[in-house]
Parts: sequence; C-alpha cells; structure tokens
Amino acid sequence: QVQLVESGGGLVQAGGSLRLSCAASGSIFSISAMGWYRQAPGKQRELVATVTSGGSTNYADSVKGRFTISRDNAKNTVYLQMNSLKPEDTAVYYCRIIVVFKVYWGQGTQVTVSS
Repeated sequence: QVQLVESGGGLVQAGGSLRLSCAASGSIFSISAMGWYRQAPGKQRELVATVTSGGSTNYADSVKGRFTISRDNAKNTVYLQMNSLKPEDTAVYYCRIIVVFKVYWGQGTQVTVSS
C-alpha cells in the first residue's frame, strides 16, 4: 500500500505565501502523476495542479501565475508553492498520486487565507 503525508498548510494573510509538501511512502514502483486538489466548504473538489513523472505540469486557470507545482522523484515528494494567496484559495488541499492505475489521496491540509 501507499501512504501520503501532507504538510505546510496554515493561516496566512491575503498576498502571502505557503508551500505544501506531500511525501509518498510504501509500495511505490512507478509514479505516473502527482497532483494537488482542493475542496472549499460546500463546493466540489477541484484540480489545482498536476505534474507528470516527466515534468509536464498543468494548472487550474484560477491559480496560473501564482502557484507552482514541483516534484522530487527520488524522494517521491510533490510540492505546491502558493504565492499571492487570495481568500478564495481557502480550502482543504489534498495531494493525489497515481501509481500503476491506482489513485492515492493524502489526508488533506487546511489552507486559510484571511482578508
């Protein structure tokens, strides 16, 4: 099995920055993709950013230019650098990793942006 441990969430003022980390451990042979999703109260979970093992990235329009996803394949870790945070970024952020067609989710980390 695979376990994902997230860290880096917290409370910040609008315009501030946070860096989320997600480390995967367990039976990992090959990670196809890593990504970050978020879910605000009363809303559906939505894609924030993804990165493939080859380094190709994809971002939601709402975070382009502000967030940066990166990964360290040797450490099986994915990061999300969040800059210029807005109150609408407030949500629980979840790490997702795909390993040989199996999807694994992190426990979620709360990001709260105050105005």
